[in-house]
Amino acid sequence: MSVSRPVVTPRRLALAAAIGLALAGGYQVASAGWIHAKAQFAQVLLEGAWARSDGDRVARPWPWADTGPVARLTVPALGIDRIVLAGASGESLAFGPAKLAASAPPGQGHTVLAGHRDTHFAFLRRLAPDHRMTLERRDGERVSYRVASRRVVDSRDQALALAGPNRLSLVTCYPFDAVNPGGPMRLVITAEPVSAP
Repeated sequence: MSVSRPVVTPRRLALAAAIGLALAGGYQVASAGWIHAKAQFAQVLLEGAWARSDGDRVARPWPWADTGPVARLTVPALGIDRIVLAGASGESLAFGPAKLAASAPPGQGHTVLAGHRDTHFAFLRRLAPDHRMTLERRDGERVSYRVASRRVVDSRDQALALAGPNRLSLVTCYPFDAVNPGGPMRLVITAEPVSAP
């Protein structure tokens, strides 16, 4: 008794390849959508933690969180309002922009914030010289800044100096449209403090 096997034709191969590509593409779209959905939902939870925090107490945004909100970053001209987390670890950066632990508190030296180029810091692409931004601390104190410079640096060759005068640096991976994330290039936007009007 012979067993008949399906005949593999070029048409069937093309159909199988098309189905495989569609599944792979669907997986990529779903993965990207999940990253953005998680980033947006995290900001909602962080808003609640920000409201529950006060000058000395940091409220956790969710029970297992090992970080909490330390500041609120707003850029009115771009409609940006982000809660900033303590400690720029990989876990923190998945949920929002984060303040480098070794950098100064807002208004007390060089404050450095890091964020992912494809979620919370995607707006840095549109941030231009003279744009104004504000960092609000947990104690309610607000520090206003004006964008002074944009530069791209190679993180292998140049470390960001954390000491120095009162200023704000926003750092993200560069270029924004890179296929592979996590390369060595960084966009650094530096902002100088401005007096209240």
